[in-house]
Order: sequence, then C-alpha cells, then structure tokens
Amino acid sequence: MKYTKQYSSPAELVELLKRRGLDFSDVDNAEAAIWSIGYYRLSGYLYPLLAAPKSEHRYKKGSTFGNALSLYEFDRELRLLVLNQIERIEIAVRSAVANIICEETGDIFWMTNRKHFVNTEKFDRTISLIDKELQSTHEDFIIHFKHTYEESYPPSWMLTEILPLGTLTRVYENIADNKIRKRIAKSFGLTVPVFMSWMTVITLTRNSCCHHARLWNRYLSLRTLVMTRPLRPWISDGVRQGRIFFTLCILKHFVDIVWEGNSFKQDLMDLLGRYPMVDIHAMGFPSTDWTREPLWYSQQ
Repeated sequence: MKYTKQYSSPAELVELLKRRGLDFSDVDNAEAAIWSIGYYRLSGYLYPLLAAPKSEHRYKKGSTFGNALSLYEFDRELRLLVLNQIERIEIAVRSAVANIICEETGDIFWMTNRKHFVNTEKFDRTISLIDKELQSTHEDFIIHFKHTYEESYPPSWMLTEILPLGTLTRVYENIADNKIRKRIAKSFGLTVPVFMSWMTVITLTRNSCCHHARLWNRYLSLRTLVMTRPLRPWISDGVRQGRIFFTLCILKHFVDIVWEGNSFKQDLMDLLGRYPMVDIHAMGFPSTDWTREPLWYSQQ
C-alpha cells in the first residue's frame, strides 16, 4: 500500500481535530503546542481520548486538547523519574561488574582477556565494540591512558565506564566462571538468569527514555524471568508483566539495594497525585492498592 498522507500545518491540524470532536477551549495556543512538540508525537497521547471504535477517529465527549497535553507532561515527568532510578542502578551494576571480577580473577585487564570468557565469537564482538568506543570517546581518562601507558587496552574499571549498558550486560553473560556471575547477581538479590533478564528490561527502558519515547502505557512484549523464591519482598502473582508498573517494580527492587533510604515510592505517589486523570490501570497497576504490595509496603 502506498503512503498517501501529506504534510498539514498546525492550524490545519487544529481544525481537523475540532471536526473530530476535540475541544480546544482549555489551551490558549494549541498551534504553538503542536509546532513545538510535533503532531506525530502528540498523537500517541490523543489516541486514548478516541471513542470506540477508534478507527472512526471520533473523540469521546468532553475530551480536550488540554487532556492530551497533561498526559504528555505526565509521561515526560515519568521518564525523568524512571531515568533517575536507572542512573543509580546502572552505576551500581558497572561498579559491581568491574570490582567483583577484578577481585575474583586477579586480572585488572580481564575484559580484554579471552581466557575469562566462554564464547570466543561473543568475545570477539565485544572487542570490536570496545575498539569502536575507544576510537570515538572523548573522555579525559581514556585520552590520558592512551598517552601515558603502553598497554593496548585500559583496565576494566575504565572500560565499564564507556561501554553501553547493553554491551556490559552481554559481557557479564559471557563470563566463563559461573561462580563470579552468581556473586554479582547475588549482590543484587537475584539469581543469574533473573539478573540478566531484568537488566535487559532496564536497558530497553533506558533506551526508550533517552529517545523520549512514550512510556506510560507502552506494552513490552518481552517475558521477564522472576525469582521463584524471592530473597527480598516482591510483588503478588496478580501483577501483570509487560506494562510499566512491572518495570517500576524491577527498578524498586534494585534501588532499595543500591540507594538506602531512597524516595522512589514517595516520588511516584507525588507524580500520580499531580495527574489524577491518568488511568493507572493502563500502566499495569493492580486493581488493589499497589502501595500494599510487599515490595512497596516494606519500606515506607
């Protein structure tokens, strides 16, 4: 099928949305909002306002352009909150991988030493990625190392700082000594398979946030492993996977370990309180009080 849609100006789009039943009385300059945000991006927040069947492109009675803008602002604040947690987790994981493996192997250059890895093809791909990062990075500590020392590669604690999180997870997966992998996973209260599964979810979520993608009601088709006998308070079986609430639970598990006394729960409650019109069930929140789930209730 040939793509036939053509460009429409913000003024034309406002008129189109009005004809479809959307109210603009609560926004002073809708055209400016469409221009600065982009209609294609905003359409993801207009979509929940459509009446069924959505294919007819008619808005529910009482739907306003301001509703869509509020949903957009909520999603923006949600991404910032999520990124704040991921930053803490990512830094802690980088530190654990660098320090524990150095300690266990006695080799500060372990990441570029083939003998520590089980799959040589994966190791070769990692080396290629490391070479690419070393060529493109402008980090002062890497430049200083290149100009000062004779070794081909910096020590692993430097490399963990410049590698993408997804690459670092694949490095962890390829470690030959499972005892080392177990020690790293256990430091975050998890088994090796669950740690790898959850790090994949965190990486995908991080990438979505960094690209400013819609987060609040997005569905993640990836099935996540869970602990059969959790070492720490977790959630009930009734919580659905795939929605953002399940991801928030994964983040909460990590953050409670790496950032004692964190305010994640309160920050999330405050955010939801500022946007009471948001349908939290579309985010995967349980029908019961989510704050009573063991994971969220154990640390007030």
